[in-house]
Amino acid sequence: MAVHGILSVTLDVPSLDEGVKFYTDAGLEAVIEDGIAHLRCVGQDRSSIILRGGMAKKQLHHVALRADGLDEIASRTEDAGGQVVPAPTGFADNGLWVTDPNGTLFHLIEHPADPDLAATPPFEINGPGRITRIRRSAMLPATHYARVRPLRLGHVLLFSPDVMASVRFVTEALGMGLADQAQDVIAFTCARRNSDHHVLAFAKSPGIGFHHASFQVVDPDEVGRAGRALLDKTGRGDWGVGRHTIGSNFFHYIQDPWGSWFEYYSDMDHIDDYALWSPTNYGMEDSLANWGPAVPGDFVHNYEVEGTNA
Repeated sequence: MAVHGILSVTLDVPSLDEGVKFYTDAGLEAVIEDGIAHLRCVGQDRSSIILRGGMAKKQLHHVALRADGLDEIASRTEDAGGQVVPAPTGFADNGLWVTDPNGTLFHLIEHPADPDLAATPPFEINGPGRITRIRRSAMLPATHYARVRPLRLGHVLLFSPDVMASVRFVTEALGMGLADQAQDVIAFTCARRNSDHHVLAFAKSPGIGFHHASFQVVDPDEVGRAGRALLDKTGRGDWGVGRHTIGSNFFHYIQDPWGSWFEYYSDMDHIDDYALWSPTNYGMEDSLANWGPAVPGDFVHNYEVEGTNA
C-alpha cells in the first residue's frame, strides 16, 4: 500500500559512451545491451542508473520505486492529481506506471528489499572529554586505501514546477511521508518505515527533470576521497565537501556530462517510524547546506527545461 524505497532512475542521454564513462568513473559497474546501459553498485544484482543512448538531449525518463499494494495505490492516484498510464513503449508492462500532477513518470514494482549492508567499523572522532581512539592514527597512508565504490542508491532529487503538488501526490497516492521542507522551494519525502531521511526530493523549477542521484559510501572520508577522485577524472563542476542541515548527511556533488549531478553521501538521518517523526519547515538559509563551499551558479539549473546541454 506504499512505497518502501527507490530502485533506479532511467535517463535518456545523447551519448551512451559519455554516460557509461561518467558512472563507471563514479564507481558503478556497467552492463550494456541493445543501446541501453545498466549501471549498478558492486555486489548488487539490479540496476541503479539506466541510460538510453542516442537521444536528442539528456532527459529524465522515469524513476522506479519498490512498493506494495499496487491496486490500492492505483485507486488513490487520480484523487492525488496523478494518472495511471500504460507502460511506455519498450518497457515491461509489469507493476504500475503512474504520472504525478506535473507529468513525472514513476514505475512502481513489487520487488524484494535489498539485503542489509554489512556493518563497517565506526567512524571514530576524538573530541573534548571524549577520547575514543588511543595510540593509533585515524588515517593510513593514502596509497593504502582502495578505490571507493558506492554501496547503494539512497535517493534522487527531481525538479518540479509545483513542489507541494509533487509532495501531495507521493504522500497521498504513494503512501510516503513529508520528512522536511524549505518553504515551497525544496521538499524531502521518505518511506514510512525504516527509511533514509529522504528517498524522493523535489526542487522548484520551471519544469520537471532530474537533478541528482545520491549514493551512500562508508563514511565522510570516503565522501571526500570519492568526490575528489571523480572530479579529477571529469574536470567539470563540483560542490563539496559539506554537510546538509536537512538530512544531516555529508556530501560531495560532481557534475555529469549534461549538467546534472552525482552525490556521494554518508551519515544520513534515519526515520524508523514516520508516525514518530515531526517535519520541519526550514528557512531558505538551511535549504542547501549547513556548511560547505559556495554553491555553484548552476547547481539548481534545470537544463532539461532550457533545452540546452551543459
